[in-house]
Order: sequence, then C-alpha cells, then structure tokens
Amino acid sequence: MKDKIYVFDTTLRDGEQVPGCQLTTPEKIVVAKALEELGVDVIEAGFPISSPGDFKSVVEISKAVTEPIVCALTRAKKEDIDSATEALKYAKRGRIHTGLGSSDIHIKHKFGSTREQIVEQAVWAVKYAKKHIEDIEFFAEDAGRADLPFLAHLIESVISAGATVVNIPDTTGYCMPHMYGERIKYLVEHVKNIHKAIISVHCHNDLGLASANSVAGLMNGARQVEVTINGIGERAGNTSLEEVAMIIQLHKDLNLETNIKSEKLFPMSQMVSKMMKMPVQANKAIVGKNAFAHSSGIHQDGVLKNPENYEIMKPTDVGIPEMSIVLTARSGRAALKHRVEMLGYTLTKEELDNLYIRFLDFADTHKEIDDSGLEDLINNRTSKKPIDLVDLEVICGNLNNQQATVTLNVEGETLSATSSGTGPIDASVKAIQKILNKTIDFSEMNVQSVSGGSHENFKVYTHISYEGKQYTGIGLNPDIVLSSVNAFINALNKVYYSFVLEK
Repeated sequence: MKDKIYVFDTTLRDGEQVPGCQLTTPEKIVVAKALEELGVDVIEAGFPISSPGDFKSVVEISKAVTEPIVCALTRAKKEDIDSATEALKYAKRGRIHTGLGSSDIHIKHKFGSTREQIVEQAVWAVKYAKKHIEDIEFFAEDAGRADLPFLAHLIESVISAGATVVNIPDTTGYCMPHMYGERIKYLVEHVKNIHKAIISVHCHNDLGLASANSVAGLMNGARQVEVTINGIGERAGNTSLEEVAMIIQLHKDLNLETNIKSEKLFPMSQMVSKMMKMPVQANKAIVGKNAFAHSSGIHQDGVLKNPENYEIMKPTDVGIPEMSIVLTARSGRAALKHRVEMLGYTLTKEELDNLYIRFLDFADTHKEIDDSGLEDLINNRTSKKPIDLVDLEVICGNLNNQQATVTLNVEGETLSATSSGTGPIDASVKAIQKILNKTIDFSEMNVQSVSGGSHENFKVYTHISYEGKQYTGIGLNPDIVLSSVNAFINALNKVYYSFVLEK
C-alpha cells in the first residue's frame, strides 16, 4: 500500500509574495477553487494580520472551499494567532501555521534571543493556538541551517505542546538533497514523539534544488510537501507543485501517492501565470511551452516512431493536448512529412524531397516555420503574396466611431480605403473588405502574449469564412491592432490561393 503525501499549496501566501504578483480577494477565490479541483489537501490562504486584504482573503476562501484544509500563517505572537483564529472561523477545516527561527543565525541576528527562549516561545505559541483550533502546524524557520540536536529538541517540544504538523523549511535554499534528506531522517530517528505529527518539507529554489530537496525529504519520512504552482515564490521561488506531483506519479518505486489530478496541471499553470502576470519560462519542467516540443531532427524522428523514445510522460497526462513538432533548420524529413500531413497534404516521395530542399533554405533564414509559412512553401509561395499591407492609419476617438485607413498591394496594384467601426480592428477589417469589394466573415480572434516586458508581442489567430469555407490566419506584432490586421490578411491570402476570392 502506498503512503499518502499531503500536498500543501502556498501559492496564495508564499507565492503571492513575488513583487507584482498580488491578487485581489475575488481572484484568490478563483485560484483556491481551482486548487480544490486539482486535489490539493491544504491551501495556505494568507497571513491574516499582515493586512486587511489578507485577512479578508482567508475569511472568503474559508467560505468558498469545502474539501481542503484552509491554513493561515502567523508569527509566534498572541495578536497574530488571534487574527488567524478570527479569519478561520468559517473554515470547514482550519489550521494555524505558526513558528519562528531555528538556526543560530536567525536566533541571534533576527530575534536577538537564545535557544532556550526560542523553545519557550514556540511551546507557548503552539499551546495558545491549540486553545482555538485543533490542527496546528509549527514551522522551524531556516531549519536547513539549524543545529540538528537543537532542531530535534525544538520539534519534540512543540509536538508535546500539541503541534500536529512540523514544518522543516530550507528557507534559504541552501541544502543539497543528501543534506536535507539526512535532516529529515535525523528527526525521524531522534525525536521520540515524531509519530504524533506529520513532518512537512518546505524548500526554496535558490540553488535550483527545491524539488530535489523536497523529494529527498519525502524519501526519508516526510509526508507533507509545501509547494506553489509554477514554483513561484520569493527570490528564486518555491518547490513546484507540478514537478513533485509528476515525480511521485512516475516513480512508482517511491511507493508514494497524492490526490493531485495531473491532467489539470497545465490549465492550472496557465491560470496562475495569467492572473499573476508571471510568465512561465519556456523550458520549465512539466508545464513550459517547450516541455513537450521537439525541434532536433533526431529527436523528432524518434518521437514520431514512438513517443516513449523521448517523452517519459504523455502530454495529456498533465493537460497538454499534444506534443509539438517545431520546424527549424535542424528538423528532418520525418518531422516535415508529419506537419505536412497534419495540414491535410499528401506528397509523393519526390515531392517531399523537393520540398525538403526548399524548406532547409527557408528555415536557415526564418529560424522557425509555422503552419502558414509551411503552406507557402508547399504551394511555392515564399515570395511576394497576392495581398500585402502597405500602410495602416487608425484614428481613435469616440469608442463607437473609430476610423481606419488601410493601403494594400493587391497583386501589384496599390489600393486604399477608409472605414469606421466600433473599434480600430473592426474599422480596419471593414476598410479591407471595401478595398476587395467582398464581405468576409471575421468570425473569431484569439490573442496570446508571446513575450513579456516592454517588448511584448501579440500573436493573433483569426478565423474567417468565405462561401462556406473556413480559413485561419496568424499575425505577430507588438501592436495588437497591426497583429490582428496581419492575421486577417494572412487568412485572405489563403482564400486567394484556394481560388475562391475573385480579383
């Protein structure tokens, strides 16, 4: 029988401490409900005494979720514990998370105290919190650098005082996996009453070892892991929920299990990234956009023959619809053939060989080739397109009366038109329709940000219909209006190529 690992998510507390990642109470409720659906066991909802907003968030999250334990952070102080108690009054299952420093560095330089005084204050805090709420978690801050015999004495004391969970944080991300694992093992072997509490691991990523350290702790007896979505958190971040969840799921020999519904990991990652305006790095394990992307020809050939050649899990296992075959100059014929067939084309070996030669030349200068570029290559359209945007001028005044002047080159002829619309994109589309003297249904537009900061680009996907057929266009530009217009024109060129749109 596998041992249950309790997943303690602190995205809304430790994760939210990242500058610029703060959420409103309604936003936190959305995240909390999604965490409940994901299957987390404990949600650390906030630090109630720190601000009225955090207090309110703990109150409202307590009302909003049913299954997870709702946890509130406190210092080992009466006013903190009183505030947390009040904030948790609506929780179906509440927990107070209190504690203080355990390393000599913290004891001397942060608290100006002594080991004896720290133990005394810790025991008092646990006993006081226990009078209000039964479930008490104690954190021994900076346990990764604490003296082990003293740490064991501190943990034994707080368990005797009533702590149900003992948190052993590597607060500064200093430990290496073998060091951290040995600390947990030492506590298991030297704390006489350790069986009366759950050991929790809380690791930071300052050396890139948070997930490795957390797993080392679990392998040595810890049964709760403290994590955040996408590994967000102070400085270099916290342990990533998705990484630990999938390590446990894939490595059956660990004999561990969680309640995490892994197929919800990618949607959860995307939600938190967008709401906190914190992009996920492309090469992020499990949920990064390149986690299931293959661009090397050798890898592409191997993964197309059998995904297990280069993928240790299925994209669908974590909620990603499918793997991505990225076409670059390093791609081989197998990848090119795969993408061509996905677009609905069937080529002979001779046609594919001819396309591959032109593809390599094109890829050397264009770095990455999307579906639109590949279709151009298939149809020998890598030179000038029938419709090119020459100029776009937009006047933004009254919201219901925007104006756009568009100049196009249509098969060598320069044409212009001006039109009004309910927004700059609507006005631009109507001007293009006026130039072409055709009504094309601009039915849908999807926008995604593909880079951050002052150089943000917007990738726009448009879907248009003409005479019963559907066409998709793609545009990329820092200006969302220009990106949308380019996407519309990209789709119109496909209409031309299909010999549907008359001159």
